[in-house]
Amino acid sequence: MAAIGETRPVDQVNFLARLNNNRNLLGLLFMLPAAAILLLFLTYPLGLGIWLGLTDVKVGRPGRFIGLENYAWLFEDHIFWLSVFNTFVYTTAASVIKFALGLWLALLLNRHIPFKAFIRAIVLLPFIVPTVLSALAFWWIYDSQDSVISWILIEAGLLDETIDFLGQPNNARASVIAANIWRGIPFVAITLLAGLQTIPASLYEAATIDGAGEWQRFRHITFPLLTPIIAVVMTFSVLFTFTDFQLIWVMTRGGPINATHLMATLSYQRAIIGGALGEGAAIATAMIPFLLAAILFSYFGLQRRKWQQGGRDD
Repeated sequence: MAAIGETRPVDQVNFLARLNNNRNLLGLLFMLPAAAILLLFLTYPLGLGIWLGLTDVKVGRPGRFIGLENYAWLFEDHIFWLSVFNTFVYTTAASVIKFALGLWLALLLNRHIPFKAFIRAIVLLPFIVPTVLSALAFWWIYDSQDSVISWILIEAGLLDETIDFLGQPNNARASVIAANIWRGIPFVAITLLAGLQTIPASLYEAATIDGAGEWQRFRHITFPLLTPIIAVVMTFSVLFTFTDFQLIWVMTRGGPINATHLMATLSYQRAIIGGALGEGAAIATAMIPFLLAAILFSYFGLQRRKWQQGGRDD
């Protein structure tokens, strides 16, 4: 018994030493708690949603397995395809404009300007304010009778009557995109600003000495070194925009005549309000391939090593 008791601490020390030297195993052990949380709160709901999309379950009854019938029915549903079109227009327009304005704002804040810290705090406000409050504020700004935008334009003599921002399909699409841009610019700007501040100033000094102009410094130094951050920012921006729900639902509830319905809002309407859980789950599941495509584009496209090093692809 004594001999066994003497060898046990030695075995434990050896195990801890091997564990400390094996970084892969040590990293795996540290990731296990996070993996368990993801498995519980992400994988299970995702799997349940995929399963519900293969059934005709409705609120109040369990339903039965019907295979791909929900997806076949959606394939012929013009409202579903309209929501797909709206989602792509909404995501593309908002993400591109947010990136352009966010990059411009990050470059501006990276310079030596007065009250830079205060301006950074102000820039963060749209992102800090809860989405529902932002949506309610824009809903009031776009009001068909008391719109502050229409009032200013009428008082300036540029309009004779108020603009129906949320009552006309094209106006409503543009209005919700503008609201999303206002809310999303701070995330892009602050993240890109953090990336800009990691670029050594000596690179710009050397380029300036060599006669490089502002555009040349941006093209050959700033953009290549900022590409990994851009990849992360654009991936999250696309994912957040593609799955947006609160902003649209509070402002328009998908109207007028389904002009602003996104896949997320249509899924909620069919599943929760309409009670067709299987159909709503099928719509939500149909979003997965598009989200995976955005992630893969970022991983295999924007994060290529040659781009990160400022080179060109072959």
